[in-house]
Amino acid sequence: MLTFYTANTPNGHKIAIALQELELAHETRRVDLNAGEQHLAPFSEMSPNHKIPLLVDGEQAIFESGAILIHLADKVGRLLPAQGEERSRVLQWLFLQMAHIGPMLGQLWYFRHGTKEHNAQALERYEREVRRLYGVMETQLQRNEWLAGAQYSIADVATFPWLHSYHELGLDIAAWPAVQAWLARIEQRPAVRRALAGQQGN
Repeated sequence: MLTFYTANTPNGHKIAIALQELELAHETRRVDLNAGEQHLAPFSEMSPNHKIPLLVDGEQAIFESGAILIHLADKVGRLLPAQGEERSRVLQWLFLQMAHIGPMLGQLWYFRHGTKEHNAQALERYEREVRRLYGVMETQLQRNEWLAGAQYSIADVATFPWLHSYHELGLDIAAWPAVQAWLARIEQRPAVRRALAGQQGN
């Protein structure tokens, strides 16, 4: 049995979606971030960075959402090619999400909603970079149905919850029609609907 530790955040949503897409039986355990449960044992001992998500698969505890997605996809043999150029392409787009989209959108969200002090310079900096990243996604999705090409993959699973937060970031998604269409395609997937419904309210 897989045990999935999560909260209602984009990074938690990634793994919830993957578990549903891959049809993996699992137990979900909520971590109350506002109460600081991420800093308490046994969670803190399994997740050295004290962040969700965390997946326990048998005796193995896996932290960091990218590592969890790769583990799950390889475990089932879906959403990530086993080898070669196609696998590399999926991993490139996955790591772009990890290194750029998550951190930059997260910073923009923080300076819009997470602090009481208005910081115009930070808002300008992060909104400019977020718009650039949406543009990168727009160019790719004008050429391809999915981020890594013709097949839906963990790159899409990882990126969707972040780009789907455009309304919270004060962005007009109509500026990126290919991204808007891609979001709509993913929103219609039954596994995604189940995953997001199960994550609400945490």
